[in-house]
Amino acid sequence: MKIFIAVTFILVTSPIFSQTMVIRSTAGVYTDILTSNIERIDFAPCGIIVYEGQTYHTIKIGNQCWFAENLNVGTRINGSADQTNNSTIEKYCYGDVESNCTTYGGLYQWAEAVQYQNGATNTTSPSPAFSGNVQGICPTGWHIPTNTEFQTLASSATVNNDGNTLKAIGQGTGSGVGTNTSGFSALLAGFRDASGTLIWLNIGEGFWSSTETSSINADYMDLYYGDSNIRFDYNYKIDGFSVRCLKD
Repeated sequence: MKIFIAVTFILVTSPIFSQTMVIRSTAGVYTDILTSNIERIDFAPCGIIVYEGQTYHTIKIGNQCWFAENLNVGTRINGSADQTNNSTIEKYCYGDVESNCTTYGGLYQWAEAVQYQNGATNTTSPSPAFSGNVQGICPTGWHIPTNTEFQTLASSATVNNDGNTLKAIGQGTGSGVGTNTSGFSALLAGFRDASGTLIWLNIGEGFWSSTETSSINADYMDLYYGDSNIRFDYNYKIDGFSVRCLKD
């Protein structure tokens, strides 16, 4: 007889993960073991990804598999400098402090995020225009989501167009406090504005899509600390936003 037990934990000690631990008697099924350091439960239904020395957990929302953490890959440069096509992935860390990338992930200009595919820059359009998945700075088998794919995430039954379901527990205030019922575990990581200033930590977070709006603008998904809205807008490609990878 097979035994299936599902236990759900809400762990206020960590805003990053509040998910379901599944234990089965059947061999070969992922089992999460709690350690003495009870900070989070790691359940990765789409696998655990090791990429450039970093380990990323995953979450399945609807039919999509997402990284459950912001991407943190590359060499840190100061927010005052533009990222360049120099065969080295470059990132911004909030406050120009590397440890903030460890916590919140890196921030990337749009062209860096899509890795200059088809000649894309922050001031010119890719030629030919993107079609299909754009891997960009994501690992093999994963890609930078399109605006449509972000909208699919928002409209899924799990999220139901409620941004609080995407935010990690405790992120935000008032009507914008995160519940993380989706497992997406978004942190309000701030962003880098067009002047090179790193702003809005614990206030907002934008996620780049691969969808271009014009030669100087691209679409992104935005979460805000004070409400539960999920915003879809466009901004200058030279801004620095977070990146979440989506499975191909």
